[in-house]
Amino acid sequence: MIESYYNTHNPILPPEHHVPDSEAHVMPDGKLYIYGSYDNRDDVYCSEEYHVVSTADMQNWQVHEVSLRGEDIPWFNDPDAPKFPGIDWTHPTPFIRKMLAAKGADGMKEQFENQENTVKPPILFAPDCAYKDGKYYLYFCMPDDSEGVAVSDSPTGPFTGPVQLPVGGIDPAVFIDDDGSAYYYWGQLFSHGVKLNEDMVSFDPENIVDDLVTEEEHFFHEGSSMRKIGDTYYYVYANIEHGKPTSLGYATGKSPLGPFTYRGVIIDNAPCDGASWNNHGSIECVNGRWYIFYHRCSRGRELYRRLCIEPITILPDGTIPEVKMTSQGPGKPFGSAETLWGYQACEVHGKLFIAPDETGSECLTNIHGGDEAVFRYVKSEKGFHRAELECRGKGFVELLLDDQKVGEASIRDSGKTTIVLTGSGNFSTEQELRLRMTESDQLEIISLTLFE
Repeated sequence: MIESYYNTHNPILPPEHHVPDSEAHVMPDGKLYIYGSYDNRDDVYCSEEYHVVSTADMQNWQVHEVSLRGEDIPWFNDPDAPKFPGIDWTHPTPFIRKMLAAKGADGMKEQFENQENTVKPPILFAPDCAYKDGKYYLYFCMPDDSEGVAVSDSPTGPFTGPVQLPVGGIDPAVFIDDDGSAYYYWGQLFSHGVKLNEDMVSFDPENIVDDLVTEEEHFFHEGSSMRKIGDTYYYVYANIEHGKPTSLGYATGKSPLGPFTYRGVIIDNAPCDGASWNNHGSIECVNGRWYIFYHRCSRGRELYRRLCIEPITILPDGTIPEVKMTSQGPGKPFGSAETLWGYQACEVHGKLFIAPDETGSECLTNIHGGDEAVFRYVKSEKGFHRAELECRGKGFVELLLDDQKVGEASIRDSGKTTIVLTGSGNFSTEQELRLRMTESDQLEIISLTLFE
């Protein structure tokens, strides 16, 4: 069954849908389709199925039925299937060595050398999709380092007839140039690219180009994605410049296979959760405006990642200024009487995180004294003069607009608490809203609503 939702804010989908690793494409019908993994497990990234997300207007969203299942991939866990080299974990990059130095020799061995071909669940990792000559080609990868492609007549699938590709690794990406030539990218720690044959499901391994972008020169970690703007090719990927692969960075070149020059970070999701570890996404032009599609984790885990979107700007010199994560997303700032749900916080600081409460609804929980939650952005022509906070438990909360304290409340009972705001003034520009919890006794924040 197709599920439909109206929303213009982050996260884009309701809390029950976790779609990370988003590759966004406007297809020939003019609609935007997002191809990503689907987090629904406690023990590992992703799951054994894909669901395509689509929209015609960046407001009304559809989560489609399963487009591909891991159990339908014939070579997975087949001992007789071809095996192609993936990452050489016995030779980790300088970043990985530094990251795991605290683990010692045993940790290094566990991370890099314990890669036996044991039976694994048929997990589907990050995909990508392209349209050519009436067909949609879905490229995917699995935990045995195998990669493949399946085909459909529809952008939402189902995708059938999977074919294994003669490479090993993760995070496939596909790009079709203006002349119709198609290119395939993949890799973790080490990037690779090759021109596809006309059939979109094969290529000459002799033509593979290695190290298109590197850790040392471009801060590359994983998650390749390619776009073209004018005559410039934009290679977007998970970037380690800020210490972990929580950023999406980019490099540019004049050829789809490089060389590429490093340009910087577009967005960093590190403050979305204390456990945030990775990012993976893409850029796409929708109705004349460019956006970055990325994910944020939750529940104090690296898992349960959520689809988020931010508008970006391509400057005349081709650079993309870094943007902050927002609760606003692709829509307008939150206005008077518009509820901000706890799970829409774009940053958390301290020990708190976003997770389901005892009812199954998502809220800000695990709150300790000194924790903060940030919502970007709110806006009122008349100024906000009252707030209504819905909580459980007890505590003390301060409200700040652009770092100016405008109200506070002692929460003594579960339910709604009204707060009179002072100093909020008459603002006609967007503002950052910050909740500072100075005391907490099992405090949980469900929602906040501002009123003029």
